[in-house]
Amino acid sequence: MIKIAIYGKGGIGKSTTVSNMAAALAEKGLTVMQIGCDPKADSTANLLNGKKMNTVLDLIRTRGNDFELDDMIKTGYNGVLCAEAGGPAPGRGCAGCGIIAALEKLEEKGAYDKYSPDIVFYDVLGDVVCGGFAMPMRRGYADRVFVITSGENMSIHAAANIATAIDGFRDRGYAELGGIILNRRNVKHEFEKVAELAEDIHSRTIGTIDRCDLVQSAEDIGKTVIEAFGSNSFANQYRALADNILNICKGDYENADKT
Repeated sequence: MIKIAIYGKGGIGKSTTVSNMAAALAEKGLTVMQIGCDPKADSTANLLNGKKMNTVLDLIRTRGNDFELDDMIKTGYNGVLCAEAGGPAPGRGCAGCGIIAALEKLEEKGAYDKYSPDIVFYDVLGDVVCGGFAMPMRRGYADRVFVITSGENMSIHAAANIATAIDGFRDRGYAELGGIILNRRNVKHEFEKVAELAEDIHSRTIGTIDRCDLVQSAEDIGKTVIEAFGSNSFANQYRALADNILNICKGDYENADKT
């Protein structure tokens, strides 16, 4: 099982990218699980025909522990297993603590054992990396962290903060930074700015997604680009990115086996 955390500033296209990668890998016959770790709980909507699902925290609030694993997991496009951590009621509680509770509950209910996914994606809000939002980086959760950014200043600032947090957790055995994903917004000097970021944080850009109207067109009908426009060449950008990330993570395992 390969576990991958995708972080990025809110609104950067993180959930769109993760959902399309999940759909692309499911096309290959892999069992993929996507866990949304954002209080908005909309990470998996485009895998579920635009519908939001019950969140783990909603179930805990309304039913205590009186629910089953299948109540937390819904099957989306091409068999992608979908879960949403959710968040606290507005003005009550800490969203980061909610993520901790949700991920622990998924593990307690045996999500990984029952479904035996080949790939797990954690889709994590990354404007601020507090203890709760850092949960997917911890030992036993993600193997690698990838950061999505554009060339916009606030996005780059958030990406740099996430990289700093990852570096700060190095001594604890947390997940390592696998690379940067450029989700283009066509701002001035975008490639150069993201290349400079990669150099500053001692990383690399491992994939680029162009700005394309097909993303919005697909989301308007509650689908991923892979599902709605899978034969279009633009969809191949998500497929290539997913393959690249998978190969990076597989390389980690192969190298670990040799040591």
